[in-house]
Amino acid sequence: MLKLNPIKSDKIWGYELWIASTHPNGCQEDFKKACGGDYPLLVKVIQADDTLSVQIHPDDKFAVELEGQGNRGKTECWYVLDAAPEAKLVYGLKEGVTKEELRAGIENKALEPYLNFVNVKKGDFIFIPSGTVHAIGGGLRLMEVQQSCDLTYRFYDWGRGREVHVDKALKVIKENKGGAVGAFPGTFECEYFSIDEIDVKGGWSMFCSREHEEAVPSDWQLLYVLSSEKAVIRNGGDKVSKTISAEEIYAIQPGEKITIEGKAKILRIKAK
Repeated sequence: MLKLNPIKSDKIWGYELWIASTHPNGCQEDFKKACGGDYPLLVKVIQADDTLSVQIHPDDKFAVELEGQGNRGKTECWYVLDAAPEAKLVYGLKEGVTKEELRAGIENKALEPYLNFVNVKKGDFIFIPSGTVHAIGGGLRLMEVQQSCDLTYRFYDWGRGREVHVDKALKVIKENKGGAVGAFPGTFECEYFSIDEIDVKGGWSMFCSREHEEAVPSDWQLLYVLSSEKAVIRNGGDKVSKTISAEEIYAIQPGEKITIEGKAKILRIKAK
């Protein structure tokens, strides 16, 4: 069991904490060494004090086509940790919007009429497949699980003047309808990862099984602490339990048994 320490990156809109990463742009070297290489997921906490740019991420195919061999696409999801009243996200486009209309909206600095705005609250969950138009609104704190990828095509920045990537963004865009936005259903699974919410009331144990004959980085699992009321964690070899706190994350190695005692809410994250 390895408690991971975040890597902070300040932004014009707030900051990011890369809390589980072996990506070269923000690598936790102890995690990379422990799991033996490239972990296929990247987990962040995003504090948005202002609205982020409208952006799109490529899928695996376009990541290689546009950026070269060795690149992954980026499918991701958000779990809302905290939200100001009336906080909003951009989640997809209005029905029937064309690429020509999007390009014109960008050139005229008037893209808002084509964007689908959604109100969100604490505890909501949003799945964002690659190719989906999206933006995080101000007043939100999110936990993000994504493929280990740092490719972002920004194509509208609310007049802030930063570089945009309109041609690439419009090339990778997909007509994703998106899923329902609402409270996390307790379990979620997609092509790249699965997430389970565990409500610990007294005690809970897990065994991190090995899915491959030889250990590989993707066999490691992550435990993210949503909330804790003086709960403690230990593995089979620990003589003393350790207190856990909200927003901590632990990497669990294959073959390890973990026990949490007390009252806590945990997200168990598995790579595929």
